[in-house]
Amino acid sequence: MDTPKHTVVLGASPNPERYGYLAVTRLRAHGHPVTAIGKRTGSIGDTPITDEHPALSGVDTVTLYLNPMNQVQYYDYILSLHPKRIIFNPGTENPELETLARENGIIPQQACTLVLLSTGQF
Repeated sequence: MDTPKHTVVLGASPNPERYGYLAVTRLRAHGHPVTAIGKRTGSIGDTPITDEHPALSGVDTVTLYLNPMNQVQYYDYILSLHPKRIIFNPGTENPELETLARENGIIPQQACTLVLLSTGQF
């Protein structure tokens, strides 16, 4: 594995049928540190889900599991994390946030985190 990449999963859910849940479990299985943020608190295995906006440093990736309308309230928070990239998973594509990301030196990537992990491209 390459260097672990601290990843913020925005839209994490304790529901095993949700992609936000699968992303947290697979990221952890690949050795990446994860901060899980969701609509409500809970946990995914031993990873707590917070509904707050914790101050974090060293964030490599923010991966989105929120539709564009629900992303708006997180714009300032996402940008404050200064991630290297934001992954827009299928259904989360958002031209407005992609533009903001580029303007702030963040790479927007339209991809699927689960596919990137399974193909060694994460």
